Amino acid sequence: MERVGPGASAPFRVALTFDAEHPDRPTRPGVTDELLDALAAVAARTTWFLQGRWVEAYAPLARRVAADGHLLGNHSFYHARMPLFSADGFATDVSAADEVIRAATGADARPWFRCPFGTGATDPFVLDGLAALGYRSVGWHIDSLDWWPRRRADALEADVVERTIAHGDGAIVLMHGWTTNAAAALPGVLRGLVAAGATFVGLDELDEAAIPTDVDDTYDVPDDLDHLVPA
Repeated sequence: MERVGPGASAPFRVALTFDAEHPDRPTRPGVTDELLDALAAVAARTTWFLQGRWVEAYAPLARRVAADGHLLGNHSFYHARMPLFSADGFATDVSAADEVIRAATGADARPWFRCPFGTGATDPFVLDGLAALGYRSVGWHIDSLDWWPRRRADALEADVVERTIAHGDGAIVLMHGWTTNAAAALPGVLRGLVAAGATFVGLDELDEAAIPTDVDDTYDVPDDLDHLVPA
């Protein structure tokens, strides 16, 4: 595939990633299945970071994610801020998630790990702890902000498509497996990116050296979000 940069107009790769965790804001049943249905409709392969406690609660959904061909990653067990753990607590949390993911899906989530909230993504304590367990931290280039209650789905769709195209080949997009905004916007995001020449890949189809540890900080959440809400 030809490598293209910002403002891509030739075929380019996009890694959509979904954090599957217990929601901390209102949602409704069926959202995760809707997301998976939308991805299946265009044969889009993506990466899902699974929280251990979520897998325990929703094992059939976790199995569907794997059965649909998506790459699995580890999103911790308790969804706590990783730098707050002791070394032993850190290893216990990551390993517990690893075990339940493997038991539910048969898949090995290594080496892909995403820090809850992105906290500690570049912290040496976190990076060293992950490396000892066979993991590496995975950040993102484009944060969809799909969790924000005032974020309209049409604005989310337009913003994600525009910023992903602007980034070009290898763009990693953060979404969540439980937000109603993600479910409403994803079909349009997929259509817009396909029209621009995107193909959807798992993280394991990108050059690992180009996968960021750090996270997108375009928006200073939550104080810098009002400009995203139409007047």
